[in-house]
Amino acid sequence: MNLKRKATALEGRSYPTVAEIFHDGGTTTKCSALVMGLGNMAHKQLCKGMLFLAAELAYIIFMVRSGIHNIAMLPSLGSVPQAEVWNEELQVYLYTKGDQSILILLYGLATLLLTLIFLWIWRGTLRSAYRAEELDRAGQHVPAFSEDLKSLLDENLYRTLMTPPMFFILVLTILPLLFMICMAFTNYSKIDNHLVLFDWVGLSNFATLFDSGSVLGGTFWRVLIWTLVWAFFATFTNYFFGMILAILINRKGTKAKGFWRFCFVLSCAVPMFVSLLIMRTMLQPEGAVNVLLRSIGVIAPDASLPFFTNAMWARVTVIVINIWVGVPYTLLQLTGVLQNIPTDLYEAADMDGANKVQQFFSITLPYMFYVTTPYLIATFTSNVNNFNVIYLLSGGDPITNLASTAGDTDLLVTWLYKLTIEKQYYNIGAVVGILTFVILAIGSLLTYRNSKSYKEEGGF
Repeated sequence: MNLKRKATALEGRSYPTVAEIFHDGGTTTKCSALVMGLGNMAHKQLCKGMLFLAAELAYIIFMVRSGIHNIAMLPSLGSVPQAEVWNEELQVYLYTKGDQSILILLYGLATLLLTLIFLWIWRGTLRSAYRAEELDRAGQHVPAFSEDLKSLLDENLYRTLMTPPMFFILVLTILPLLFMICMAFTNYSKIDNHLVLFDWVGLSNFATLFDSGSVLGGTFWRVLIWTLVWAFFATFTNYFFGMILAILINRKGTKAKGFWRFCFVLSCAVPMFVSLLIMRTMLQPEGAVNVLLRSIGVIAPDASLPFFTNAMWARVTVIVINIWVGVPYTLLQLTGVLQNIPTDLYEAADMDGANKVQQFFSITLPYMFYVTTPYLIATFTSNVNNFNVIYLLSGGDPITNLASTAGDTDLLVTWLYKLTIEKQYYNIGAVVGILTFVILAIGSLLTYRNSKSYKEEGGF
């Protein structure tokens, strides 16, 4: 080990690998791989070593009591069903407790995640023991436990601040995500009563969705196409209408700019779900819009415009209403971008004789796209998962195919909701969630990496 590496190790800024620790470390440090904290206790860090040892003992006790069983049950997900037994003494049927596959899967994944965390702690204890050994060997001061605690409020403050968020991310985000991914490879559903005891089925759920000849497969491709069409129009109609409004309000000849912004942004003060529910009520066959159109003679007295009863009408309706609720937010976003376009670009264009239309397509639009490409990608992604607008407006209706589990305006996210909450097809819902993530992740990454915002960062 060279002098430079040793110097940085003594200062605690080096992160040697486990192989390097076993090669260069002493006996007590190597033994710390079996007895956590032994190296620290051997080099004047008794409290720290005892904490490491306590963590190891707690993990071993947990694994012996239930952890090993949890992992051993994962391959089968249980095999003992709940049974009904007649009790002669009580003259009633009693139910014996069988295996619950959902708990087996959850506990098994939690145990595996805990094991990974323990291995990360184990590696940290080896590094801590190695550093203490090097400091002691060099005759330097080995930090006491109180000094380590003080460092958590000073140079190691980031560890103190990041540990609670990371814990909640692991428990509330990573573990449920792993659970959902695993669920996609099981038959956990109401089909054939696989809600209590279910098995691994490999890729059969994915094959079902990709099979356009099956009911679920045909529904998936139809819903996927409509989801992409909806996301495209919902994103770019809002974007361009919001841009036009922002340009008109911010032009030099427009007076009372604040008043006009206030008028268009006023709808943001009303919660979106309230606006959507009001619009849904007004557009019903006997709602205010149809009643008004009948009273002024636009439609026949016994007729109604099929806002949510005809597939094409329903799709156009949700796109138009999304423009109404979304343009004010886009207006606010793009106003700031417009105000930051360098004025000398327009002055140079005026001197070259370019008219307003030419300036728009040569300066304004390229600059807007350059700056707002990440915003457009994020908006497209959010529109693919826009649960509120679809569910609160149309509820996915109309349903023209009674054999289908999705309506004509259902998106992947609203269909996923119906599959899991209403139909209890949790395995198919998990597959839909995974495929939605894969499509959005790949599409967003490729789009951004091929955009000028990424390739020419800071070049406009």
